[in-house]
Amino acid sequence: MYGARFRSAAHNRSTLELCSPWVYSFFAYDTGRSPSIGITTNVQFVGKLTQAALNDVPKDARSNMYGPAVNPRAIPKFLLRCLSVPVALASIAATSLEGTLSVGFFGAAMLLGKVRHIRQAYQFLSRTYDRFIGRLGQEVLRDSRDTPALRIMVSITLTALPIFVIQLVLGKPRLLLVIAFYLSLCGPKFQRSVRMFSAKHLEAHRPQGYFSDKYDRVFGRYVEFFLGYLYGDLPELGRTVHVRLHHKENGGFDDNASTIGYDRTNPLHFLWYLSDNIWTTLGLAPYAYFRARGDVKNQRRMFWGMARYLVYFGAVFLYDWRIGILYVLVPLLSFNFIMALTSWVQHAFCDPEHPEDYFVNTVTVFDEVNFMNEGYHLCHHHRSALHWTEMPAHLERIRDKMRESGSLVFRDLDFMQLFIELTLLRRMDVLAEKLVPWEPMNHEQRLAILAKRTKPVRAAAP
Repeated sequence: MYGARFRSAAHNRSTLELCSPWVYSFFAYDTGRSPSIGITTNVQFVGKLTQAALNDVPKDARSNMYGPAVNPRAIPKFLLRCLSVPVALASIAATSLEGTLSVGFFGAAMLLGKVRHIRQAYQFLSRTYDRFIGRLGQEVLRDSRDTPALRIMVSITLTALPIFVIQLVLGKPRLLLVIAFYLSLCGPKFQRSVRMFSAKHLEAHRPQGYFSDKYDRVFGRYVEFFLGYLYGDLPELGRTVHVRLHHKENGGFDDNASTIGYDRTNPLHFLWYLSDNIWTTLGLAPYAYFRARGDVKNQRRMFWGMARYLVYFGAVFLYDWRIGILYVLVPLLSFNFIMALTSWVQHAFCDPEHPEDYFVNTVTVFDEVNFMNEGYHLCHHHRSALHWTEMPAHLERIRDKMRESGSLVFRDLDFMQLFIELTLLRRMDVLAEKLVPWEPMNHEQRLAILAKRTKPVRAAAP
């Protein structure tokens, strides 16, 4: 969940600035420093907010809004933008390639599902597999409630990983293997990518990972530090960047995932955001953040995370550059897009008067399939250590605070659909219909609040 951040307006930078401010700073830091919400959703909004429920937000929940001075002789912004925009366009192309295969796979699966014998055979195999995963989870997991994460880990280990190894053994890329590899990463309609993202996200918040002490030495941080390579996900983007940076800044101006300075309804603004996000995907922007604040521990973690991925990237390209492009570069570019998309919408609706209030800028979405309760994003920011199965009950506890803050809740949407409706199609009427207000609100009032909450906001001058 990581994107570009905006510096102070005192530096006279517009929202369409020509380079990622994080990378610019990396070379220039001064090292001296419908119905109302209580009625119709698939969650009942009941319960009262207690003072104790809100008191564990750290006092230092965000850092100084105004970073160190920037050296005007740093690497020209224009050159960095010239580099990052083509990467952003390549990320769109890579995601489109995988998306075409993924949606086609979904269509084929739907057609095959209409054949009774095939459907029954699949349902039998799926139930059998689930029982196996359930028994395995009781044995190997620290918390058996995380069995859905184990299922995706095993599935990828038994599909994408063998395909990649076979391709390395065969040498010359085989088209069918490449297609099978992308489908094993994405699944039908990106369902496997979404599940993998959620599994990695929640693993980052577990100090001891998913696996019990008996298996932790072998499988500790298995998603981020092993399977993540197949997706182009650098080590430490979860455990260090997401937990130590994003959850400290909560989508504010200093967050490298911040979207506050962009118009979230503008596709061109998303292109700039995507082009800046590559510096987070490569680890450079978070490294600059920790370096500027003298956080040696996390700076060192980022350095070794980048180094490990660079070794992997270089080794595959040296072995066969064609395999490197198809099996390493394409997933990396696709991951850049998916990470930018997720960060773009999860904190898309800030209040211009209180842009850094995460109770306002963090969205909650309810969908028929809400894998590991990823849609309870505000609850997660409020209690990031809380187990995902406890998020619905926690939402009921903070209901009054959400109402007071004007937190936005949508029904019948996932984050990808929210991105499509908000930014690509700009169908605010659709979002207004899916918005679940805290108080009765007509259609025009819903449109007005959506328009207000998606405008770009600049940081106030010091």
